[in-house]
Amino acid sequence: MRRLKTRAQFQAVLGGITVSKTAHFALHARAVATASDASEALLFPGVAVWLGAMVPKRWAKRAVTRNTIKRQIYTLGSELSASLEPRAHVVRLRSGFDRAQFPSATSDALKAAVRSELQLLFARARPPVVVSTKP
Repeated sequence: MRRLKTRAQFQAVLGGITVSKTAHFALHARAVATASDASEALLFPGVAVWLGAMVPKRWAKRAVTRNTIKRQIYTLGSELSASLEPRAHVVRLRSGFDRAQFPSATSDALKAAVRSELQLLFARARPPVVVSTKP
């Protein structure tokens, strides 16, 4: 798994499709370039799984919370990279977690909630497995 680094990479992926959504997250994706598209090949060299995380201050005020969420995104992304399609992905936080429910900036409860929701997000993004019933 490779990480998105530049603003151009993030903008290119956000211009792609929204693959799945949950209550707090959205997963955006864009196909990585083939050899025929030189401009895309410069943004995403090589066919691989690319992952980026966007956690805006608007939805996570404290830096420790933003960093905790990003760590969860990248950790789970690396664990699931073998099952993801080779394209560029961006996980975007689209609403905040309730501070009444999670008063600590980083807690085990918040980490567990983020992780379970991210697992759901990535599960919805995977194409369904079609099992043939024909012999």
